[in-house]
Amino acid sequence: MANKKSRPAAEINASSMADIAFLLLVFFLVTTTIDVERGITVRLPEWSEEPPENIQINQRNVFSVLVNAQNQLLVRGEPAKVEELRERAKEFIMNPSKKADLAEFPNAAIISLKNDRGTKYGVYIEVYNELKAAYNELWEEESMTQFGEHYSDDLPKAKKDKIKAKIPFVLSEAEATSYGEESK
Repeated sequence: MANKKSRPAAEINASSMADIAFLLLVFFLVTTTIDVERGITVRLPEWSEEPPENIQINQRNVFSVLVNAQNQLLVRGEPAKVEELRERAKEFIMNPSKKADLAEFPNAAIISLKNDRGTKYGVYIEVYNELKAAYNELWEEESMTQFGEHYSDDLPKAKKDKIKAKIPFVLSEAEATSYGEESK
């Protein structure tokens, strides 16, 4: 038998593999977007050591919404469903038929939202969203009436301010009551 020279086994040069893996990692970290929940955007009143002044509010102008520990709605003292909340709020704020038990003017309307500590968070958010949606629809309608334009991010700030002066978003959130206290 002839002596064969032994050949070295074929090898792959892996010296730059770590560099390539690092570059891919950096690329995907830089190009990936992560959705971040923004939560509910609410402007809180500024802190003050002085007690708030006692303001007399006409009860006619208050649209009270109460969510109890069983996630049931009570709107202005009457049981209601979340699905009808938006339309009732819009009617209350605008008062198109000039009823004596609804808000005098859109800029006098106050939405009062109160919940029980036992209220499910999802129900609270659903109620809040319906109330906010009522205002969004009213702003859209007013924008189309006054300017013939949709109320969107493209609408100039001056026009938005004019609409919000006529129909301001006033939502008063009362402190949550103890668990089950509102259902008594």
